[in-house]
Amino acid sequence: MKVHHLPVDLQAVLRANSPRWTPVPTPLASTLIHGGVAVLWVVLFAGAFVFSGVFAWSVGLVYVAYDTVLLVFTFVQTWMLRRALPAPGPGVPAGVAVIVAAHDEAEVLPVTLAALFGQSDRPDRIVIADDGSTDGTAALLTRDFGFSVPAMGSLSAESTTHSGLLWLRLPHGGKAAALNIALGAIDSDIVMTVDADTLLEPAAIAAIRAAFVADPALVAATGVLTPVCDASAGGRLFEWFQKYEYIRNFLSRFAWERVGGLLLISGAFAGFRRQAVLDVGGFDADCLVEDYELIHRLRRYAVIHGRHWTTAVVGGARARTTAPADLSAFLRQRRRWFGGFLQTQYWYRDMVGDARYGHLGVWMLPVKAFDTFQPVFGLTAFALLVTYLALGRVHVIAPVAIVIGVKIAIDLAFHLWSIRLYRHWAGGPPMGAGAAVLASLVEPFSFQLLRHAGAAWGWVYFLGGKQTWGKQSRGGLVASPPL
Repeated sequence: MKVHHLPVDLQAVLRANSPRWTPVPTPLASTLIHGGVAVLWVVLFAGAFVFSGVFAWSVGLVYVAYDTVLLVFTFVQTWMLRRALPAPGPGVPAGVAVIVAAHDEAEVLPVTLAALFGQSDRPDRIVIADDGSTDGTAALLTRDFGFSVPAMGSLSAESTTHSGLLWLRLPHGGKAAALNIALGAIDSDIVMTVDADTLLEPAAIAAIRAAFVADPALVAATGVLTPVCDASAGGRLFEWFQKYEYIRNFLSRFAWERVGGLLLISGAFAGFRRQAVLDVGGFDADCLVEDYELIHRLRRYAVIHGRHWTTAVVGGARARTTAPADLSAFLRQRRRWFGGFLQTQYWYRDMVGDARYGHLGVWMLPVKAFDTFQPVFGLTAFALLVTYLALGRVHVIAPVAIVIGVKIAIDLAFHLWSIRLYRHWAGGPPMGAGAAVLASLVEPFSFQLLRHAGAAWGWVYFLGGKQTWGKQSRGGLVASPPL
């Protein structure tokens, strides 16, 4: 059957609500904040040739201080997680539909669907948005799920083997386009997006549904993800580092939620109020990180139209997702992520420093303005450190070593605390104190530099206007043990 027509022209609504299409003058506050970060780096870098002692490494001092302030902020805002959060209150029941956007994912799709079928709270509909797959996806769906192949651009009849399962067959247009078309195939109040390489734990959908039912103002919520890599030596190493990174990131998201500044909702596993997404024009197919951009547009729309919309991270909604298992895949992923981040920061620069957005405008977005240059600060600090070592400048290295030692101690304390807190909140991965100590010592001089290198590459990607959905190995998820 043909896909239901959307009640609105999404492209027209997107153009009306995205500053990319309807740009506004850049406010003075935004110009000063972004320009100030760039000027600060220039001044601090110049100081390396002027100052002496530890201040010759001023760019590193600012980098360390900035990261430490964010750790303290996260620690304070997540302190409440040491005790169980209150359960969501009752509310009006809401229908939930899941959209699985998939392009050439035949290898992993059965595992992803099995996790959805095994939910304690089954969704009302599961729509496989088949984005022009050319692998064995069609054969898989017809053989194992009882589908007849629908016409291109059409929605199938319900699966003969799994009630509520539908196949939306589309020409290849990218993830955002597939999600937008799928919005017209459903009429549920709550829409969940689940990537084809993401495995939900049994209570995940129940937790997301409960969060939306309890808070009518909630328009977007993210689950908590754990990275999974393949079993190779490189895969194990990258998984180890990324698990710590994800723990810190999701605690940070909770901290920003607490002050109304949560912007990052992971599209790999997220819930949205369908009507709100339609009101702002759906997902932007021209953005490298369509999930991140959508939240900016939702928050901007809410302020302009007087809506009290909120976003949240739901600790009880857990899932595992495929993560890069080698250097090349990791750098490509971070290149795209950071390039998309820069896209969004540029398009929504009018929100930076704007008090109408509360803590989001006054604190969160200025922090993101600094983040645009954070990899430059980090790589510069490391390069200067190596230079001082090579030149034998002991009068600089000695005090800098003290600063780095103190920072490592702070990171270690936060690692240990965050693992304990994360386990209590979201049932985090099993990690001992020994692994945390080792990560604190090694991460600043290895994984952190790789992240910055990928982000620096993202600057090139952003300036070059590139865009791609990407493709990576699913070995880790396919081999993942049952949930």
